[in-house]
Amino acid sequence: MTGSTSPLKLKLQILCGDAIAMGPGKADLLEAIAAEGSISGAGRKLGMSYRRAWQLVDLMNRCWSAPLVETSPGSARGGGARLTADGKDVLTTYRTLQDALETRAGGPELAMLQTKLRPRALRSQAERLGEAGEE
Repeated sequence: MTGSTSPLKLKLQILCGDAIAMGPGKADLLEAIAAEGSISGAGRKLGMSYRRAWQLVDLMNRCWSAPLVETSPGSARGGGARLTADGKDVLTTYRTLQDALETRAGGPELAMLQTKLRPRALRSQAERLGEAGEE
């Protein structure tokens, strides 16, 4: 590949009807909940509001056959959140699938497409015509 960055961007999403049950951002949120032990801490770590983090957790818990995150109410010791066994399984399997897709996508098909890809987009179709006149 030319340069240090790939022109390929994969975004694996698992759908539940019209809802995104799992995607890169939700996987990041699950990892942050596992690390921080709370939805609010995970939200802070990812730069999102508690409300948004909670909405994403609620949606994930409604999409899968069993909840991915379980919460405990606040008390003098504080509340918290943790991944359930299903949450850990879904996260691990999602990341494995994501890695497999990225590995496969970096193969000969991508190399062939890169030979035909410009380093940057033309500013206009007229620029293409100008290139043809330079030959």
